[in-house]
Amino acid sequence: TVAAAAGAVSSLLVLPAGPAAAAAAAACEFISSPSGLQYCDVQEGQGPEPTKGSMIRCHYTGRLASNNRVFDSSYERGRPLNFKVGVHEVIQGWDLGILGTEGIPSMKEGGKRVLLIPAALGYGARGAGGVIPPNSDLLFDVELLGKRR
Repeated sequence: TVAAAAGAVSSLLVLPAGPAAAAAAAACEFISSPSGLQYCDVQEGQGPEPTKGSMIRCHYTGRLASNNRVFDSSYERGRPLNFKVGVHEVIQGWDLGILGTEGIPSMKEGGKRVLLIPAALGYGARGAGGVIPPNSDLLFDVELLGKRR
């Protein structure tokens, strides 16, 4: 389970986002928010921060936190995900983890972040598409490419 205490830090070995880094592993020191959402910045972006309702582009790899099994990856498709951030077009953990909340800073364009999303901020008791079991905590490597062009 995901620690819910604010300021709690834990370590987890995950593969970094992006095909160039696929052969390497990166140790993340996760920082927790009161909701249980945890994050680790692999690379801080230098560009602007997204605003609620803006159309953004992200590359990502999603894994089950329980076994690190990949269930989806925009990298594998070769096409980033375009969506309006902060308006419930994606799971709540993504909106909060990208826009920032509860002591989690907003991502900046060019940034890469690992999100450890508790089930309550993911797909909850319903799971998703037969590939995400009910009540699953999720790991996402997220790369903020910026506003949709």
